[in-house]
Amino acid sequence: MIVIRQPNAILGNERLLVTMGKKGEIFGYYYPGKDFAQHVEESQACIHDGKGLIWSNAREWHADQRYIDDTNILNTELTHPSGLKMEILDLVHPTLPVLVRKYRISSSKGFHGKFFYFSNLQVGEMKRKNSAFCDHDSGLLAQYWKNYYVGITSTPMFEEWQVGKAMDTIWWTNAKYDMEDGELQRNNEDIGNLNCAVGWKLDLEPSKPVVITVFIGAASRRPALYRRMREVLKEPVESIYNDTQEKWIRWLSKKKLLELPEYPGLGSFRLELLNAFNRSILALSILNDPGKGSFLAAPEFDHEFEKSGGYGYCWHRDSAEIVTSLMEAGYPDHCARFFKWCKGTQLQDGSWFQRYWLDGNTAPSWGNFSSTTQIDETGTTIFAMDRYYRTLEQPVKAEFLDNMWATVLCAAEYLMKRTGSGLHETCLCLWETHSGVFTYTNAAIYAGLIGAANMAIDYNEKGLADRWIERAELIKKTTIERFWLDEGYFARGLNNGELDTAIDASILGTFVPFNMLSPDNKKEREMIMSMIQNIEKYLRVPVNEHFGIKRYVDDNYIDGNPWIVTTLWLSKALLELAITIDDSDNDKDELQTLGNGALKYIKWSLKGATGAGMLPEQVNKYTGRPAWAIPLSWSCALMLDNIILLDKLYRSPDNG
Repeated sequence: MIVIRQPNAILGNERLLVTMGKKGEIFGYYYPGKDFAQHVEESQACIHDGKGLIWSNAREWHADQRYIDDTNILNTELTHPSGLKMEILDLVHPTLPVLVRKYRISSSKGFHGKFFYFSNLQVGEMKRKNSAFCDHDSGLLAQYWKNYYVGITSTPMFEEWQVGKAMDTIWWTNAKYDMEDGELQRNNEDIGNLNCAVGWKLDLEPSKPVVITVFIGAASRRPALYRRMREVLKEPVESIYNDTQEKWIRWLSKKKLLELPEYPGLGSFRLELLNAFNRSILALSILNDPGKGSFLAAPEFDHEFEKSGGYGYCWHRDSAEIVTSLMEAGYPDHCARFFKWCKGTQLQDGSWFQRYWLDGNTAPSWGNFSSTTQIDETGTTIFAMDRYYRTLEQPVKAEFLDNMWATVLCAAEYLMKRTGSGLHETCLCLWETHSGVFTYTNAAIYAGLIGAANMAIDYNEKGLADRWIERAELIKKTTIERFWLDEGYFARGLNNGELDTAIDASILGTFVPFNMLSPDNKKEREMIMSMIQNIEKYLRVPVNEHFGIKRYVDDNYIDGNPWIVTTLWLSKALLELAITIDDSDNDKDELQTLGNGALKYIKWSLKGATGAGMLPEQVNKYTGRPAWAIPLSWSCALMLDNIILLDKLYRSPDNG
């Protein structure tokens, strides 16, 4: 059974995704897709001090892990009470699926021993039938299964090696045990459930470091692996570093320029916001399949579905929000690629499946029937398409509509079919925990139909547009009539035909992002404010010197922690309200209250990030530490939204 481990940081390029713990241990190594296959069970360094092994993830090491500014290059500093220090510079080659691990080892007292790099691989996500060999003449240790190959090489070249049996308890056949006496047996090949190690003599003079660089590469064929590893060895590590740094800085140069001028309550937090903006963009770039346009919800960590249904897939709901957030941040090309992918993944009835592999194949699901699908994903997708469409200029705008019209038409008609009564038919909620009829899902359908109607008008299909607008207005009217409560918020929806009055943070969707309620309408603005106040009253969880927002009152998933998503969703709603306020003395207090309230939630969200700045799905309500899926793409997207809105609010002539 694979242990559930949440990463502290991620690395990657177009073809490779690597997840890491806070002491530089590899948790996941994904190739050729960022969702499949995951080839590593364990991969890390250790030092033999003449008495035994000191593993890099041992408790005695003090760790400090940070990204190099404006890059996806990771620096991990490990300090040991014995005087040993290990600095690890990790980066993924800018073009090749190769992880570069530069170890700089030093000792304040001098040291004589061994440095080992150990890996327990499961190439092709297969443990039993792997094969491995060490070609020392070529300086390559490789393990493979079918058309998946993972290779390890180094500079300087490793001096000893062992291809071992992972399940053996005999020290000379198991590479992990073989390291314990400080000598490797140099077994050249084996088959089955394997592990491996390579080693070097480690002679350290006081404060004079030794540098060893380990390269871990992947390929689909043996000749390609040899060629790839030879190629990377020819490049000076410094050149690879410079090229990788330039790649990421160049990527960030496309972003929306933020001013975030000084404003009461902002102060020194401004720099933290700018760094969070950059880190969210950089994280999302790794979680994207640039060839297909799809996004991972998060790197997979619950591979056996022990405590969840897994996260290493693409949900249309999440990705529609992600690409529109990136569009606002200065990266509209993600929209174009994602919606092209949507065209290929749409089902025959016009809907979209619960979730997909990044290549567009349907993923493992508990949404295989009409009553267990998630209708909101179809509404969200069309809504996002229209948001992107509105930003385009001719002739690109017309070309996009021509290309996507059949997709829009089929999706809108699917929504019509599922909403004949003015409310949608039974389906699963966005959290995938309740079955019934939901406020959030109705709002998503409303927005999808309005978006489809907008595109239909431009496509000279006014009749269709009128039908879709009429249905959207019926859905809005019925949702308000049936679900708005005297207590001042929307019910979650209907459960077995009975009104479910539990307060759920997703009711914010009626305002943000779906605009079913407008802050420009006095009555609807009052409804929005009342809804926010009730969410704050009933869903706040105190931790990290403020409050995070949990999903709903009876949430027991992973202890009912507060979520970054729901917290940033609320702060986004506060900022959207603040932006609509006119510049008048009467409204200054409301403006400041909304802005400061949003800032507190944003600060809380950043406190819950990992030491390397990764935004999680949740924050542990007892410890305040990041919890569960890390990083979560949806959290990153909402952070982008919030910072862009803050910038818009603070730079506004009315509010400056």
